Amino acid sequence: MSKLTLGYSPCPNDTFVFGALAQRLLPEAPEFAERLEDIETLNHLALAGQLDVAKVSFHALGLLRQEYCLLHAGGALGRGCGPLVVARGAVEPGDLHRLKIAVPGRLTTAVLLLRLFDPRIGAGDHELVLMPFHRIMAAAQRGEVDAGLIIHESRFTYPQYGLRQVMDLGAWWEEETGHPIPLGGIVARRALGPELIGTVDRSLRASVEYARAHPEKVQPYVARHAQELDPAVTRAHIQLYVNEHTLDYGPAGEVAIGELLSRAAWAGVVPQTTVPLFT
Repeated sequence: MSKLTLGYSPCPNDTFVFGALAQRLLPEAPEFAERLEDIETLNHLALAGQLDVAKVSFHALGLLRQEYCLLHAGGALGRGCGPLVVARGAVEPGDLHRLKIAVPGRLTTAVLLLRLFDPRIGAGDHELVLMPFHRIMAAAQRGEVDAGLIIHESRFTYPQYGLRQVMDLGAWWEEETGHPIPLGGIVARRALGPELIGTVDRSLRASVEYARAHPEKVQPYVARHAQELDPAVTRAHIQLYVNEHTLDYGPAGEVAIGELLSRAAWAGVVPQTTVPLFT
């Protein structure tokens, strides 16, 4: 059997989650051919059907459900970990629909949350400026954009750019719904079949369990892909995004995911569907 194509990001939480699989430390797991890309690239690769298994935004999942199902393990869902809107000057949340905002991709969950917060945002192409997430803070610092929508480890470093927090979209979601915020999940092509999908899901959970039990075995792999990050930022990143929901969403997580996708469909951001979320 040929290797399964597997896509995930080089961010510390993803390399921590997939580290045991990537290093072939789990002999019972399927073999994968890994591809590491930023989350928006992964979203588009999955939309093009180019990956068997992939980390994607929950925003993108709303467009992928006919061809891909969600796995139970490996996802990023929690509290206090949502995207932030930051700016250099005095900006208020109610001003955002009038401003030029740098965003890390139109299919990111961050943009979905921004649009759910204020449907006027993104109605015109001039309002959202697409750029890689690691360039957003510098663009906001230089005044190229009025505000930036930041994700990943940028949560920990934006004050270094002289930026202030305008809004915590994760906190808004939690207050609005009472649910934790679903950010990204691992999907598998439905064409793989239930048996192989189940094997992949169990292997992914085993990879998370291995990393948590033996962090020293995966830390070099994480560090190799986070060369520009301070080790303290890397540790904080993993602690924030890898939690009990990473092993299994559980009932609370599944309700939160359903709520996000339902609101996205109601807002017309993703299509309505009756296709099951899982296999």
